[in-house]
Amino acid sequence: MALMRAITTVGGFTLISRVLGFGRDMLLAAFLGAGPVADAFVVAFKLPNLFRRLFAEGAFSAAFVPMFARKLAGEGKEAARAFAEQAQAALLVALIVVVLLAEVFMPWALALIAPGFTDEPDKFALAVELARITFPYLLFVSLVSLVGGVLNGLERFAATSATPVFLNLVMIAGLAGWQWYAPSAAHGAAWGVAVAGLAQMVWLYLVMRAAGFGLRLRRPRLTPEVKRLLVLMLPVALGAGIYQVNVVVDIAIASFLPSGAVSYLYYADRLNQLPLGVVGIAIGTALLPILARQIRSGDIAAAQHNQNRALEVALLLTLPAAVALAALAHPIIQVLFERGAFGAVEVAATAAALAAYAVGLPAHVLVKVFTPGYFAREDTVSPVRIAIGCMIGNAVLAGAFMLALRPYDLGHLGIALATSLTGWINALLLARGLAKRGHFRIDARARKRIWPMLAASLTMGAALVGLAGLLSDWFAGPEHLRIVALALVVAAGLAVYGLGAQLMGAMDLRELKGLLRRPPRAAASPSDPAGGPDLT
Repeated sequence: MALMRAITTVGGFTLISRVLGFGRDMLLAAFLGAGPVADAFVVAFKLPNLFRRLFAEGAFSAAFVPMFARKLAGEGKEAARAFAEQAQAALLVALIVVVLLAEVFMPWALALIAPGFTDEPDKFALAVELARITFPYLLFVSLVSLVGGVLNGLERFAATSATPVFLNLVMIAGLAGWQWYAPSAAHGAAWGVAVAGLAQMVWLYLVMRAAGFGLRLRRPRLTPEVKRLLVLMLPVALGAGIYQVNVVVDIAIASFLPSGAVSYLYYADRLNQLPLGVVGIAIGTALLPILARQIRSGDIAAAQHNQNRALEVALLLTLPAAVALAALAHPIIQVLFERGAFGAVEVAATAAALAAYAVGLPAHVLVKVFTPGYFAREDTVSPVRIAIGCMIGNAVLAGAFMLALRPYDLGHLGIALATSLTGWINALLLARGLAKRGHFRIDARARKRIWPMLAASLTMGAALVGLAGLLSDWFAGPEHLRIVALALVVAAGLAVYGLGAQLMGAMDLRELKGLLRRPPRAAASPSDPAGGPDLT
């Protein structure tokens, strides 16, 4: 599969999920607002997701996918299936132990993650109750990551990319119907999280079986392959753990701020996650197995070419997204969330956090571009060293910025700014490490296009600010006028950026169309034995 086709497949389904996620978050804002109940749910929702990124999307996927791809290519389908079954057995045992321990020790876990909540006993008790409901999601979604790794190793990206849709649909149903089965909307959302994880797991196991790659349950054994998997996972787990320490530090710091700070950061981050998910996760998911295959076959030129094209795509899409989110932060939050329990004060505070997060958006996507360059070579140690420095920097900056901005009721803004700045440090250090080893060099085509991308993005940003000012009366009017105004501004921004990027040489529409076509099977080449180059 062509790299661009893989990226658009993953990105397309991710976009559908994120749009549904906005619907979910709009209901959350309307029902819960941004007070103590919302803060309690946000922490309960984040807790299993912290471990999910540690167990599943972080260490496990990064170590498993290259090993599975190598087994499949070198030893055949049955050897790859046996390895996946061994990994499944080990993962399942570890997850059951973690979930049971978390259910028992949940109050102590939350006292560490959100120590500020302990000053408000009702909020703390609700957070513990909700977290016990949501935490089994970790078990289901981690197995989803295993099966997704198998399907991605087979270069079947669509089904895995569609699984987050289940989470949003089930949570929307839980919020819409909570009054029939749950004591509050927060409880309905929490039960929606747990049930959604089960639905995701069942869906992917059925898809994998239909693809002729069903996995049997085995007794856990410490085979040489499992030992190798653990060896590769350990530094990635440390790196992912370091990143999650950053997340925990952010939550812990925000828990000492007035009620609502945790929720402001959550809603802002959810919007920031749209381009990060659609572009960053899509690129990272598609790029890793392709780079692993090309590096294994010795086609270094093709690997460098694909990483440069991934860099181009990342900046082409995320530079304008970052500028647009910063320029339109207030009207976007206003249109999406200002209703029910979410008022003008909450809009202003969340918009400030969104603008701060947008500063680091391109950097976080670039991390997804550069990290596969390490993982595809089974180097899971180097990114950890970089992550340690970023963790320390984030903790120091978040604390300093929060203290400096707290007197202005903007302490949460400092946490978002620290996240953005350390994201840039992370991306630049990853790129520098690859370059020093000769594993990556920005080619002439990418260098030629980066500055026009930035110029087109800034031109679009100026147009957005001007047009939003002209429509200020509409944004201050009824909800239907706000929606129309935002739609007009967004459409105008897309047009300005598309035209500017084309005229300034940031992109070529004919070339983009060519990249999306599937390479003909007859055109096999050394760079892609399956037929055709990955990216032409």
